[in-house]
Amino acid sequence: MDYLRCVRDSLTVRAAAGAVGVHRTTSFRWRHRFVPGAMRQRPASLAGVVEADETYLLESQKGARNMCRPARHRGRVSRQRGIHRDHDCLLVARDRTGRTLDFHTGRGPVRLAQLAHCLSGLLARDALLISDGAVVYRHFAAAAGLRHKYVNLRAGVRARGAIHIQNVNGWHSRFKNWMIRFRGVASRYLAHYSGWQRLLDARELVTPAQWLLAAAKHHWSARGLFN
Repeated sequence: MDYLRCVRDSLTVRAAAGAVGVHRTTSFRWRHRFVPGAMRQRPASLAGVVEADETYLLESQKGARNMCRPARHRGRVSRQRGIHRDHDCLLVARDRTGRTLDFHTGRGPVRLAQLAHCLSGLLARDALLISDGAVVYRHFAAAAGLRHKYVNLRAGVRARGAIHIQNVNGWHSRFKNWMIRFRGVASRYLAHYSGWQRLLDARELVTPAQWLLAAAKHHWSARGLFN
């Protein structure tokens, strides 16, 4: 329970290890056991006005013993301009009630097949999807039979009345600011951290006991042991 209090308070691996008196490798292992279970507590669907947009983080092989590229020193930027295979894509959809879904879609710009895989069946049939001007969202909305509006960010248009993606972009900003304390995370764990931040942002899990119940519930449900 003391360790789950550290998770709730977003302590680093070393700080949490010091707080509960365990080795840092134990602290790291516990983090990636509790958080993946708890983060499965997520909305079943989004409704009303739904904003969707991606944010990108530079791919990281932090902690890897066998890297597939030369090491990149912390703080360095990609060798290429724009969004490409050096970047991990985090797709976030959020409705105006604050319910949020997050997906790590892989490397490079999000593709139509990835949008369909992540969002199909999770948006109410009468939802209004709002995105930036990327054509993949128009194709996805058309295929899914959803109403769709977009803002042309490239032309400097950030809002047309209630048509904007400021709520989801605000989530992106909070996520990236929260991530600074960890000084970079490996790409293979990105979904764990976005799920962790989603739970904190939603303020649904307040006590260590609630974190434990959420983690245990999804662990047991996967084995048919929880109703």
